[in-house]
Amino acid sequence: MPSKNNTPEIPPRLVIITGLSGSGMSSATNAFEDLGYFCVDNLPVTMLATFARLLQPNAESAKAIEKAALVINIRERHFLDDFLKEIERLRKKGLSPLILFFEASDEVLQRRFSETRRPHPADTGSGLRASIKAERKALGHIRSKADLIIDTSDLTVHSLRRLLLERFSERQEAAPLKVQLLSFGHKYGSPRDLDLMFDVRHLPNPYFEPSLRDLTGENKAIVKYLREQKEVNETVEKFHDLLRYLLPFYAKEGKSYLTVGIGCTGGRHRSVMVTNALRKLLKKDGFEVSTAHRDMQK
Repeated sequence: MPSKNNTPEIPPRLVIITGLSGSGMSSATNAFEDLGYFCVDNLPVTMLATFARLLQPNAESAKAIEKAALVINIRERHFLDDFLKEIERLRKKGLSPLILFFEASDEVLQRRFSETRRPHPADTGSGLRASIKAERKALGHIRSKADLIIDTSDLTVHSLRRLLLERFSERQEAAPLKVQLLSFGHKYGSPRDLDLMFDVRHLPNPYFEPSLRDLTGENKAIVKYLREQKEVNETVEKFHDLLRYLLPFYAKEGKSYLTVGIGCTGGRHRSVMVTNALRKLLKKDGFEVSTAHRDMQK
């Protein structure tokens, strides 16, 4: 969690992201992009002053970059020698960048590098743990100059994103959660990358009604037939209650998109009708909802 907080009330125009390798610097850029920042990962420190000119309007370019977030770290070979000098040059030119320093415990950093199997940039053959300790020591003087220090040891990618959105958003709120309701037929296989999946094969099937078989769940006759069944209305109500309860938690966790699959046998009747019914209810609740019907025309 943050251990030093000089974050201004007004979000800064220039944020310099630095810190320990594996502490979440690159992940942080995703949050700043969502906040409208122009982001550059692994910018050479010698290019900092040149890039900073893009934030200042001039005769050649009347419109400057509104705000930017730059990741500069030890992977850049001039970093340790020139970083603080370049920051001071910016301040003399009237730019006051906010230095955001990320860190994590040795144990967490070691686990992250072991999981990704990436080499540590400070590794000179002495091993991962020694490399982490060496980098921590080398960055001590830069850490002491940081405006905000964030320890990501106990943060997930989603909770880190939420933290940054809360701290740097002008509106003090994150982008709304976008929900997609996707109907499908189980006999064609389950969709990939679903966050939640509901099964409606327990409901009465219009397929077995000859006059309804060739219609889809968007047809008024199908909707009327299903709405006349008590268990259909109860199922829609229960699903709605569950989603209305769960969605704020997904939004709080920092998730931007959530895909909910609703499956029946063929994906033409029941799943389509339930999907559309849930969309109407969730929209009334204020959620941003879209629908897709994967197998409706098969």
